[in-house]
Amino acid sequence: MLFTITESYAQKNLNAYKYIIVPKKFDFLKKENQYRLNELAQFLFNKYGFTALLEGEEFPQDLKLNRCLALQSNVFDDNNLFKTKLIVKLKNCNAELVYTSNFGTSREKDYKTAYNLAMREAFKSFSSLKYKYEPATLEKAQESQGSNQSKEIQNLKKELATLKASKAKVSPQLVTAKKAETKSSIQTLKPQTSNVLYAQSIPNGFQLVDSSPKVVFKIKTTSLKEVYIVESKNAILFKKGNLWVLERYEGGILEQKVLEIKF
Repeated sequence: MLFTITESYAQKNLNAYKYIIVPKKFDFLKKENQYRLNELAQFLFNKYGFTALLEGEEFPQDLKLNRCLALQSNVFDDNNLFKTKLIVKLKNCNAELVYTSNFGTSREKDYKTAYNLAMREAFKSFSSLKYKYEPATLEKAQESQGSNQSKEIQNLKKELATLKASKAKVSPQLVTAKKAETKSSIQTLKPQTSNVLYAQSIPNGFQLVDSSPKVVFKIKTTSLKEVYIVESKNAILFKKGNLWVLERYEGGILEQKVLEIKF
């Protein structure tokens, strides 16, 4: 019964992802595609119903826009003197482990043969999953994550309201001076074009990922147009002209950083 429940959960979990990316080189090997194991992994993923892409090849347009559609695969060894053992692991765009296969083993002495047989046996774990991509599954998972973070979001909104109230109490002359200073400082800043962030929709906002892809920030919508709360950073993100500005207090000093964001 436990095995059946685990398999069912793994299937639903994997169904949320459209692609699997296979690296050019596995860490336990010295060369790219050594013993043609990376090509074999891509072939086996496709055999069991997945859409597997080799790292470095041209990605589909939807994957370019949303790297979280794909899982990153890797293979690890746990060899001993008498046996070759390989295991397959899949991680999502947040580097969270989503699935681990059973070990595949071989007692062959020739490395090429042993790795080939162990790889094929490890991949048999995927045969019973009956994978089928379901876009709604990922959306439900994101909604669940958003629900768990609702308390933190409310706290951030309160902080934003407090910040607005404190600004309202400042004298008109000081406000004018601050606006002029801020405008001047923003004009001198330039976005870091080498670190472009890509906005991916999540419940109540967006997550901003780099080209790795790695989630750098999560931002939540507010009642103000083009003003967002930055989770866990005690900061806000707003649009000034054509620039996106990250603003926060650091040691009592208002700091600003211009970001280049692709929505």
